[in-house]
Amino acid sequence: MLSTDWSRAIGVDLPIVNAPMGGAAGGALAAAVSTAGGLGMIGMGSSATAEKLAVELSHVSNLNRPFGIGLVDWVVDREADLLDTALAARPSLLCISFGDRWEWVSRAHEAGVLAATQVPDLPTAQRAVDAGVDVVIARGNEGGGHGRPLIGTLPLLTELLDHLTVAVLAAGGISSGRGLAAVLAAGASAAWLGTAFTACTESLLSDATRAQLLAANGTDTVTTRVFDIALGYSWPPSLPERVLRNDFSDRWDGHEESLDADAAAELAKAIAAEDFTRSPINAGQGVGALTAVQTAAEVIARLSGEAAELLSRWTTPDSHTAAQPR
Repeated sequence: MLSTDWSRAIGVDLPIVNAPMGGAAGGALAAAVSTAGGLGMIGMGSSATAEKLAVELSHVSNLNRPFGIGLVDWVVDREADLLDTALAARPSLLCISFGDRWEWVSRAHEAGVLAATQVPDLPTAQRAVDAGVDVVIARGNEGGGHGRPLIGTLPLLTELLDHLTVAVLAAGGISSGRGLAAVLAAGASAAWLGTAFTACTESLLSDATRAQLLAANGTDTVTTRVFDIALGYSWPPSLPERVLRNDFSDRWDGHEESLDADAAAELAKAIAAEDFTRSPINAGQGVGALTAVQTAAEVIARLSGEAAELLSRWTTPDSHTAAQPR
């Protein structure tokens, strides 16, 4: 079976983690991923509250499988009860990203929870490790949603693996068995997959949104801030989001200073109507690999099976186990 030292240590069968995508990765998806042998993550984005997290946690309350929770640093700072609610659920992994405050790490450890964070470069990763973080996620520029677009996934992953001793997970553009095999062969402890799970039946996305994702190619994405600005979201300028390109992004990207109340109203109306010529859909550059709506279990079986077959090409004739990443 496809596994790594880290996946075995955390108690999951496969080195696959679903990225905690706000608005897409709720409790149902997390439960499905964990049940299928990966590590399911509940994602709480910029609109997170303790009450919303509690609703999603109901899906994993009797799971008896490892699961995780992903939060946004500056939202944790704003919502006083959010961290308490997350730690009280006793996840196996707590990931808090997109900030430079590390007080939460000791609180996670006191609760017996592993601490993780997404990083865009080696200096950020080193600061996280110095603060006691147990797991770093090498989030490459190819990834969907918010992040600092500094370097591609493979160059970032290999640099972190060369310099760090903690577990390193690979994120960004990994939506196929080949991609999974590539990062595991490079030495990643697991793959952190977002877009690959967006079209799953258990995601929080609508059928209409799934249809848009299935129709998209990897060249159809763009990194932009126009939607955050128009909607009044508090994401800082250093953290744009990768989304499917549409008429709204084409019109306003590079002209953010001209966004006005009329544009904001137009966008809000488009979102309510699921008019995807204007409303945003987060997606990474691996979106072209999505070809069908499947369950999380089907996605995991397909990706892990393809990756295991590819990695088996590096085994010796008398061995049944590929070289193991750490």
